[in-house]
Amino acid sequence: MAIDLREISTFTDFFVICSGTSEPHLKAIANELRDKLKEEHDIKPFAVDGFPTSQWIVADYSGVIVHIFHTDKRAFYSLEDLWSDAPRLKLKL
Repeated sequence: MAIDLREISTFTDFFVICSGTSEPHLKAIANELRDKLKEEHDIKPFAVDGFPTSQWIVADYSGVIVHIFHTDKRAFYSLEDLWSDAPRLKLKL
């Protein structure tokens, strides 16, 4: 899911939120994201925080912040509800 924050945030334009089902799955998602963006667009994150064991990894690409949650943590933190006034975007996968 992508959330458009351009009209309501000063620190980023978009959140991308996704889920994994295990710690290895979270790590694989984060690594694939990093590798593909570097390979296809020559983009590297400004910062990455969190670890698979924390069940929440955040990758900061300046205008886009990617949140990779374990399914349970995503439901607990519910960023979609916190930013419920922001438009949702459909992603082409």
